[in-house]
This record gives sequence, C-alpha cells and structure tokens, in this order.
Amino acid sequence: MELKPTESELEILQVIWEKGQCTVRDVHEELTRTKDAGYTTTLKLMQIMADKGLVERDTNAKTHLYKAVISREQAQGTALDKILDTVFKGSTADLVIQALGQHRASSDEIDAIREYLRKFESGK
Repeated sequence: MELKPTESELEILQVIWEKGQCTVRDVHEELTRTKDAGYTTTLKLMQIMADKGLVERDTNAKTHLYKAVISREQAQGTALDKILDTVFKGSTADLVIQALGQHRASSDEIDAIREYLRKFESGK
C-alpha cells in the first residue's frame, strides 16, 4: 500500500526528517514558528499518522518519541506523481519547463540537471 501524506502531514514529516525523532511538543514548537497551530491538533495529526504507518511512536519513555517511516524521497515521489498526473496531465516536459520558468535555478542546479540528463540519455 502506497502511503500518501496530506499537506499537513508533510509539514510534520518535514520537522521529523530534520530532527530525526521528535516529541509532539518538538513538532508543535517548530510548526508555530511559521503558522498558527494548536497543540492538540498537532497531537491528533501525529496519532493519525502513526495509525496510517507514516510514523512510528516509541512509547517506552514517559514522553513519546516519533520517527518517520516514510522517507523524504518516497514522499517527494508520491507528491510529484500526483502533481504530474493532476496538474500536468502526465507531461514531464511541461512540469520541468514550468518549474524552471517559475523559479530561478542556480548554476549548480543547472549543472546537476544536465548531468542527470546525460546519464538518462546514456541509460546509466
């Protein structure tokens, strides 16, 4: 079964990916830096995420620790597939052209894209 995190779940996962493992309070404090988030809402979302298998909860200590089960790369792939199918009607070219046209890529990023395309074309 493919795990498909919601936008709110992705925000929580971003915090967990950065910190490794977190308490609900750790995640809540990080989220409130950029948005209005209630502690009980964060707690409930993290409980739902554990039920869905997105995170694991270690209940051995008094304060429960959460760690991500889904990797950043898995989440990116799932989100990208959804965007590609729904917004760009499956056109990878349209997606790349839009991304590069809307956001200034650094010369290092352009070099990395070129290198990826060279490898892709040579089948490696």
